[in-house]
Amino acid sequence: MAKVKYYYDAENLAYRIIKPVRGKKIGVVLLFLFSAALFGFLCFVVLLNTPYFETPKDKLQAREIENMKIRYEILNHKMDQIDEVLEEVEDRDNNLYRAYFNASAIPDEQRKAGFGGVNRYKDLEGFDNSELVIGTTKRLDIISKELVIQSKSLDEIAKLAKDKEKLLASIPAIQPVKNEDLRQMASGFGYRSDPFTKIRKFHAGMDFSARTGTPIYATGDGVVVAADNRLSGYGNRVVIRHGFGYETLYGHMSRFKAKAGQKVKRGDVIGYVGSTGRSEAPHLHYEVHKNGEVVNPLNFYYGNISAKEYILISKLANQENQSLD
Repeated sequence: MAKVKYYYDAENLAYRIIKPVRGKKIGVVLLFLFSAALFGFLCFVVLLNTPYFETPKDKLQAREIENMKIRYEILNHKMDQIDEVLEEVEDRDNNLYRAYFNASAIPDEQRKAGFGGVNRYKDLEGFDNSELVIGTTKRLDIISKELVIQSKSLDEIAKLAKDKEKLLASIPAIQPVKNEDLRQMASGFGYRSDPFTKIRKFHAGMDFSARTGTPIYATGDGVVVAADNRLSGYGNRVVIRHGFGYETLYGHMSRFKAKAGQKVKRGDVIGYVGSTGRSEAPHLHYEVHKNGEVVNPLNFYYGNISAKEYILISKLANQENQSLD
């Protein structure tokens, strides 16, 4: 039962019953309902922003975040494995490949250096998992840089290997006349008696005495730059440019097999023994030049003779006898 309210009527000196206004009562009810709805909405918003209340969307997002963390952990584990393999490759690169080709090792500071200057990871800051994401991204960037450096190093090693192979093929490493075709080692490198003037003078090569027509072989890969008799004293001569500073000269030939501009391989026949030019008897005069200077050909016969044969040739070549040209 609703309470009855009164008011005091001063004119009549009596209490009168207050009759409620119907419209006002409805307004109060509506105001109450609005206030309750507003309060409920505010409570709902507060609950949505607390960890104690999760919507289906929040739960899905939380699962995705956990899944992302697991994926990042797996990625970091894989990067650990890549690091181990890369370290082994880098160690072999520095201490085996680059050492073999006499190339300077790449220091760890250069291989594993970060990226200075501008903050490359600013866009990844300010999130709950920023530390994890930034750390993983940095590792990935450094590994990528290491791979680029290692790739360039292997490219350099491949070029050095190719050059080394070419160098080994180009060095004049065999005798120009086979041992079975030799009559004798007539004269070696150094001061010898001139056959015509009998004066002791410097002999810039080695003389191989053999029958006229005995094959003469290129002692290393190269290009024939001369096959003529224009150089006084050498008669018919062939000059081969091997590269890497090496040249060889073959003099007193009876005839040529090679011609200027021709590419030759070690062991190719380039001409035949003769006695043209300033020569006393059929033989091959052979010279080796390195960077424009004559060097002793005896130092290069490691490609086709044994140690015993080398010792014998060395003894004969070092005798101060008379040269044949």
